[in-house]
Amino acid sequence: MSDQLRPRASLRTAVVWEVLRDALERRAKATGREALDVLDTGGGTGNFAVPVALLGHRVTVVDPSPNALFALERRAEEAGVADRVRGVQGDILGLFEVVDRGGYDAALCHGVLEYVDDPAEGVRNAVDALRPSGALSLLGAGLGGAVLARALAGHFAEARQALTDPAGRWGDGDPVPRRFTAAQLTGLVADAGVEVGAVHGVRVFADLVPGVLVDTQPGAMEELLKLEAAVAELPAFHSVATQLHVLGEKRP
Repeated sequence: MSDQLRPRASLRTAVVWEVLRDALERRAKATGREALDVLDTGGGTGNFAVPVALLGHRVTVVDPSPNALFALERRAEEAGVADRVRGVQGDILGLFEVVDRGGYDAALCHGVLEYVDDPAEGVRNAVDALRPSGALSLLGAGLGGAVLARALAGHFAEARQALTDPAGRWGDGDPVPRRFTAAQLTGLVADAGVEVGAVHGVRVFADLVPGVLVDTQPGAMEELLKLEAAVAELPAFHSVATQLHVLGEKRP
């Protein structure tokens, strides 16, 4: 795949992008329509929205930041998909003030639940925006990855704090308001009326491997990408992933 069609072409998004692209392809075949209506909640500057539009789909991005939406507009224009990307200011808890219920074939909720007051309501809104059998792509911060990272950095008390804190935070200086286990995320999705299809661990190794090794060793980046893809669906690695991705389908 070209870099243009892979969001940021990086370790941070590669696994999710491959899964999402395949899900959109399956959804298009199921509906018999080449162009899907896709909702990207908290989509920011278009890391996923623009590549999804490049596949031929129509994307509505809902984000609270005017600056992010301005950058999205510019990015979409540069990519030649301005006619397929629409930015709307808003957030997932007030989603239906700016978009219609039941109007989308797929919904992305990436990096959103960590920051909202009521994650369950956020998931319900994303699901309510879907048409029957619509696809949900949910990405959230993983608890285990944070615990492992703090421990490997020598911050053992903070690692223990994250492990026992109800929100998965390692201290007052933690920039992430909330983290999740795979069971918590799949529970939220199932309760909202979605049949869970797959769970993926994201950035299992990428945040732990020294950057100099990846940058200086020939072929290291590609091999690390292959390793990330190989372990993404193995439950044993979900508990140490920096992020967790849940893919599901709205129950008819």
